[in-house]
Amino acid sequence: MTYTVNCSILLTELPLLERPAAAKAAGFDAVEFWWPFDTSVPTDAQVTGFENAIKDAGVQLTGLNFNAGNMPGGDRGLVSWPARSTEFLDNIDVVAGIGERLGCKAFNALYGNRVDGESAEKQDAVGAENLAAAAAGVAGIGGTVLLEPVSGAAKYPLLTAADALKVIARVKDESGAENIRLLADFYHLAVNGDDVAAVIENHAKDFGHIQIADNPGRGAPGTGELPLGEWIARSRELGYDGYIGLEYKEPAETAFAWAIRQRASR
Repeated sequence: MTYTVNCSILLTELPLLERPAAAKAAGFDAVEFWWPFDTSVPTDAQVTGFENAIKDAGVQLTGLNFNAGNMPGGDRGLVSWPARSTEFLDNIDVVAGIGERLGCKAFNALYGNRVDGESAEKQDAVGAENLAAAAAGVAGIGGTVLLEPVSGAAKYPLLTAADALKVIARVKDESGAENIRLLADFYHLAVNGDDVAAVIENHAKDFGHIQIADNPGRGAPGTGELPLGEWIARSRELGYDGYIGLEYKEPAETAFAWAIRQRASR
C-alpha cells in the first residue's frame, strides 16, 4: 500500500518543517501538506525552507493545497470567495513553482464557504473561473487540480461526491480543462451521509486522490467503524492507482501503530 502522510494534521507536536523527517523516520516515503504558509505569496526564504525540509528528509511531496485562508478560524478555501479571488489567483504560480521543483503533481483547491452578501450563483461562477485558472496554471508541469467535499463546515457547499463532480463538469464544459478531478476523502463523504461504496463503484477510476480517516472521531484507521480497507481495495480493483493520503488526528506516539501492525501481519 502506498501511503502519504498529511503533515498538516499529523505530527503536529513537531514544528512544521520537522515533520517530513519524522514521517520518514516512521517508515513513510511520501508526504502531503495543506498550504503551509500564512499568505498566498510567501517570501522566497519561506518557500526555500519548506522545500529544503522535504528534500532533506528524503521524502516525496505528493500533494499540496492551494491557500485555503485561515483554516483554524473556519475558512475552507478561497476558490469561490469573490473578495479574495485575487489572492487565489496570485497563489497559483507559487503552488506550481513548488510542484515543479519538488515533483508534486496533485494540488487540492478547497472550494470555499458561502459568504454573506454574495449570491450562490456569483460564487459558483467565480469558483468555476478560478478552478479553470488553477488547472491551466499547473497543466504545464503535468499537474492536476483536486476538488473535495468537506464535512464539519456549515457553510461549505460541496458535501457529496455529486456536488463536487457537478462543479468539475462545469469547469470542464466552460474551459475545456481536463486536469481537474475528484478528491475522495472517505471520512468526509461518510460523515456527510454519502454512499461511499456507490461513489467508489461509479467513480474510482476517475479519482484524483483518496484520503482516509476513521469515524467517529476522525482518528486513525481501526479506531472507528468505517470499512476503510475494503473501500481502498475496491478502489484499486476499479482502477485507482494513486497514493492513499493519511489525513486523520492521532498523537504522534501512536499515529502509525495500525500501519506497523498491518505490515507485521503480512
